[in-house]
Amino acid sequence: MTQTFPENFLWGASISAHQTEGAYNSDGKGLSVQDTRQRDNHDIADFTVAVDHYHHYKEDIRLLAEMGIKVFRFSIAWTRIFPNGRGDINQKGLQHYSDVIDELLNYDIQPYITLNHFDLPQALEDEGGWSVRSTVDAFKIYAETLFEAYGDRVKHWLTINEPNIMLLVDKKILGKEIPLQEKYQQFHHLMIAEKYAFKRCHELIEGGQIGPVPNISLVYPATSKPIDNQAALYFNSVRNWAYLDFSCFGRYNAVFKDYLNRNNITIDFAPEDTELMENNFPDFIAMNFYTTVTVEKPTEKEGMANGISDQQSEDIMEWGFYKGFTNPYLKKNEFNWTIDPDGLKTTLQTLYDRYHLPIIITENGLGAKDELTADGKIHDAYRINYLEQHIDQCLQAIEAGVDLIGYSPWSAIDLISVHEGISKRYGFIFVDRTEHDEKELARYKKDSFYWYQSLIKTNQLPS
Repeated sequence: MTQTFPENFLWGASISAHQTEGAYNSDGKGLSVQDTRQRDNHDIADFTVAVDHYHHYKEDIRLLAEMGIKVFRFSIAWTRIFPNGRGDINQKGLQHYSDVIDELLNYDIQPYITLNHFDLPQALEDEGGWSVRSTVDAFKIYAETLFEAYGDRVKHWLTINEPNIMLLVDKKILGKEIPLQEKYQQFHHLMIAEKYAFKRCHELIEGGQIGPVPNISLVYPATSKPIDNQAALYFNSVRNWAYLDFSCFGRYNAVFKDYLNRNNITIDFAPEDTELMENNFPDFIAMNFYTTVTVEKPTEKEGMANGISDQQSEDIMEWGFYKGFTNPYLKKNEFNWTIDPDGLKTTLQTLYDRYHLPIIITENGLGAKDELTADGKIHDAYRINYLEQHIDQCLQAIEAGVDLIGYSPWSAIDLISVHEGISKRYGFIFVDRTEHDEKELARYKKDSFYWYQSLIKTNQLPS
């Protein structure tokens, strides 16, 4: 087996607006749900300053160019463009992202722009958020505004980041719990908003390409018991395939419909929805992957949470359907997330076999408590090891016939985690600040920066 990636493979790195930009109320920006959310832990950094990428973007892009990336996946803050979600355009916000795009293009880095990454305008949330149809209408205008402003320079777009995670772990992402009926009406509105984005991108941008960006974690059954296999079937549908079947096939899949029926959930359709669903499709799939999931069928209502500890792959329970299970064959990182590089290959093969569209990985990475040494170094061999294992599985997936076109891991620079603040770091570039002391926000290259730089330059894993 070769160690070399295809010649035009897209090496990149990813961030989101609210976790990096800071400047939360600068230059006319409105408040998003991430600015106003209730926080359980006030001892960690919030998003008001973050790592101040808003003011440091030129320095950050220069460093990423030095690392050699070909793709930069970032999101635009809706509230920088429309401070109230709709209405008058904030020209300073529009100009800021135009400047960011030009800076990337100056270094021959392709922008891959996410339209919305967990930061709905608070003004729209006050009206009902994704539960009401008017938010879909506002999103359509917002997306059209971006396509018209930047479509001459930006040809690759992503829709709404991880709608599946936003709904499945609503308390963690949004700071609130959404009732089940409302949650799946939100599902429909999110997916219809995505369909509008597909449609208008193809209509407004010559050569424009666009794709969904779910978090995909293949679901394993805990045992060979038939009831555990059925639990995995349902959770695969609810967590993964319901979203991509809507995006790529324009339908509610049968297992998901049964899940809705068994929960007495009914979805309100607008007259135009069927046409939108069945006639507007993505050009590729962007996939975020951190680990796989293992579930069993719960047999007793008491003790549903027993044995569940890992927020990414185990904190799952729904009576009558599935319950998270600690996979004994997988190791965990220091934040208690399971690590399954082999599962990445299996997930890629399953995804490609199901949808047969090009795939780009837009998140994959290791959160860790990095330390800056006295001489300005960050020795993160653990991150290099994690990335090397997963990138090797990407190469094996390509060898197995998967049309994997790129790898843009999380994250380009250190950013603020919702649950662990700045202490949980993902970046190739270290940002020197603590939870409460922003210092000078100096940037330092980690050992993983130089490792990834060499990988991109040679286009192959070291033998």
